[in-house]
Amino acid sequence: MQINTMNETQMMILESFAGAQDEQELNALMDVLRNFYASRLEAEMQRLWDNGTLDQQALDKLHGEHLRTPYRQ
Repeated sequence: MQINTMNETQMMILESFAGAQDEQELNALMDVLRNFYASRLEAEMQRLWDNGTLDQQALDKLHGEHLRTPYRQ
């Protein structure tokens, strides 16, 4: 049996969600996390654009790609 321990960030998030008084507070916490990761994603995309890794040609190529994990048959 494998025992996984949580890191400090995971514990803080768990305690924050456990302290939510109602669904409205839960949704507010979820929005904070979503916004945090969305801003990190935006910053990374901007970094890739600025250094030339990501450009309009790469975006156009990605537009036609099927990137989802295929379903098992």
